[in-house]
Amino acid sequence: MQPDSLAPYPPAAIVREVGLRDGLQSLPMVLPTATKLEWLEAAYAAGQREIEVGSFVPARLLPQLADTEELVAHAKRLPGLSVSVLVPNLKGAERALSSGADLMLVPLSASHAHSVANLRKTPQEAVAMLREMRAARDAAGSPMLIEGGVGTAFGCTLQGEVRQDDVLRLLGDLLDAGADRVSLADTVGYADPAAVRRLFGQARRLAGDRLCCAHFHDTRGLGLANVLAALETGVARFDACLAGIGGCPHAPGASGNVSTEDLVFMLESMGIRTGVDVDRLLALRDAAARWLPGQPLHGALWRAGLPKTYSPRFRAA
Repeated sequence: MQPDSLAPYPPAAIVREVGLRDGLQSLPMVLPTATKLEWLEAAYAAGQREIEVGSFVPARLLPQLADTEELVAHAKRLPGLSVSVLVPNLKGAERALSSGADLMLVPLSASHAHSVANLRKTPQEAVAMLREMRAARDAAGSPMLIEGGVGTAFGCTLQGEVRQDDVLRLLGDLLDAGADRVSLADTVGYADPAAVRRLFGQARRLAGDRLCCAHFHDTRGLGLANVLAALETGVARFDACLAGIGGCPHAPGASGNVSTEDLVFMLESMGIRTGVDVDRLLALRDAAARWLPGQPLHGALWRAGLPKTYSPRFRAA
């Protein structure tokens, strides 16, 4: 039974697939566009309705994501799919607006050291950049949503401690700068369930429903436990990567993001609807193992399979 001070679990939750961006950008190989489209189609067929398909960064920096425009164009033809892209700078925002994506995720870091290393901007410079993105979005008359994603919210391998007050102040600054919504990420896997309850509880009081998403890594095996803690504060949208691929280059030894298939299985087992077919996700994971030979894949469900007592609440047509 949950403590009385915690919110009841939501009846439904959204799992946003970020493997095509966060996962692939961390791998040394470049997946062919045709294979990415096959992945996208299979994830959609499994019932996923929010997918981050890429990032508008220079191809010389991340050749793994050079075909983002093509993926956005294809994804926009899938009915009911919310198409997200990551946008680290103003040039990327212009490309995102031209692409017709539904949401641009602007990554920031609560750690000054990580922000400079990752974006070459201080946290406040990144907030000012988001303000300019909002102005460009409004001037273009675009309905695209802008999400400010605050990374290293629980600590940083470069800086060490990240103060909760700094995280909350940055959230407020992002909302004041024009972000439609905000999210929190445990970029380097420093979070634990108690810390998640504290920070997300405070962030929910500050941002309300505009705190839209939690992004956890399974670096030290606490990814799903941290999801559960965030659920208890009322968060009902989570990022995840197929096969738990990805991770932060500033977190040596990291095992990757929360596995999509493990997360969907946990939520569905708890009676929290996701609209995603676990069997189809497992089939997609098998395909990913063929597409990514020799690359580190993670997760637990694929090893043991679904228990005989599991009663799926949803199967894709």
